[in-house]
Amino acid sequence: MAAPPQPADLEALSRRFHRFATLETGGSSPLYERLCLGISQDADVLALAAQARSQPVPNILLAAVHYLLLKGVQHPLAAFYPSVSSATQPGDDPYPHFRTFCIEHRDEVLNLIRTRLVQTNDVRRCVYLALAFGIVAERAGRRPLALIDVGASAGLNLLWDRFGYDYSGRRLGDPGAPVQLTCELRGGLRPPFPERLPAVAWRVGIDLSPVDVRDPDAMLWFRALIWPEHRERVELLMRAIQLARQDPPELIAGDALELLPRVIAAVPRDTPVCVFHTHAVNQFPREARERLTALIQEHGSRRDLYRVAAEWIGTPQTQLELVAYEQGVKTEKLLAYVDGHARWIEWLDHGWPISGA
Repeated sequence: MAAPPQPADLEALSRRFHRFATLETGGSSPLYERLCLGISQDADVLALAAQARSQPVPNILLAAVHYLLLKGVQHPLAAFYPSVSSATQPGDDPYPHFRTFCIEHRDEVLNLIRTRLVQTNDVRRCVYLALAFGIVAERAGRRPLALIDVGASAGLNLLWDRFGYDYSGRRLGDPGAPVQLTCELRGGLRPPFPERLPAVAWRVGIDLSPVDVRDPDAMLWFRALIWPEHRERVELLMRAIQLARQDPPELIAGDALELLPRVIAAVPRDTPVCVFHTHAVNQFPREARERLTALIQEHGSRRDLYRVAAEWIGTPQTQLELVAYEQGVKTEKLLAYVDGHARWIEWLDHGWPISGA
C-alpha cells in the first residue's frame, strides 16, 4: 500500500494544478480551468491525484474522470462535459460535482491513474512536423527520409505525409485526404514551405507501451485524453485512427534509450535519419533526457542525422527545434514557437531557406 502523501507533496501538487489551470487550460478549456483551480485547493482530491504514476498528474486525473463518463457512468457531472452531454450546460459551478464524482468513484479513478499512461496522439501537431521535415529533406539532398518517432503512442503522427494541410490559405499535401489539418500563422515571418511533402523511405515508432488502434478501449482512452470542449480534435483523431487501421505504421515496444541505437543502425547508410518527438521527452526524467541527447549526438558523429523536437520543458511555450548533424558538425536552430495543440505557429528562423518558400 502506498504511503500517504506528505503536506509538502500536496503543496507542490497544488501549485502544479494551479499552473496547469492558468498556463495550459486557460482560454482553451474553461471546464478544465475551473476544475483544476478547484483541485488545487482541495486536499482530498489532491491526495487522490498524488497516487498517480510518474505522469503529468493533472492530465491523468482529468482523463480518468473523462474516461469513466465517456464509458457511461451516470452522474450529474456529465452535464458539464460537451463531449458527453448534448444538453445545455448547467450554469452552476461544476467543481462540487467533480469532487463528489471522485469520492464516489475513488477506486475506479485510482485504478486508472495508477495503470494508464498519458499518451496523447494529437495529429494536428503534424502541421509543424511537416514544415520541419521539409527543411530536413532539403538539407539531405531531397532524398527519402527514415523517420523514427520517440514516444510514438499509436504512431498516428508517422502518417503525416498522408494528410492535407492549410496554413492560413497556403496548402500542402493531399487536398482529398480524410485528415485535413489547419493552422494559423502568427508573427512576421512565413515558414519555408516545401514545393511538396518530402518522400518517406522508412518509418517506425518507439514507445514503452504502443497503442493498438484496433483496440476499442484504448481508443476510448485516447478520446478521454482530449479536453471535453475540443470536438474538432476528436474528429481528427477518429479520422486518423481509421487511416491507421488500413495501413498501421510499425511500432516497437520498449525503452527508446535502449532501442534507438539498433533502430538507427538498421537504416541504410545512404538514407537520411530523422529522429523526432512531440510532447514526449518532457515526461522523461532529466537524466533520461540527457542520455537521449548524448545518444543522438553519438550517432550524429558517425552519420548525417537530424532531430526534430517540439517540447515544453522550462520554456514559456512549446518550442520547435531542429538539430542537424552533418559530416560530424552540429547545427541547432529554434524554428518556431507553436501552440501545444498546434492551432498556431509563430515562425522564428529564416536561416535555412528552402526552395518554394
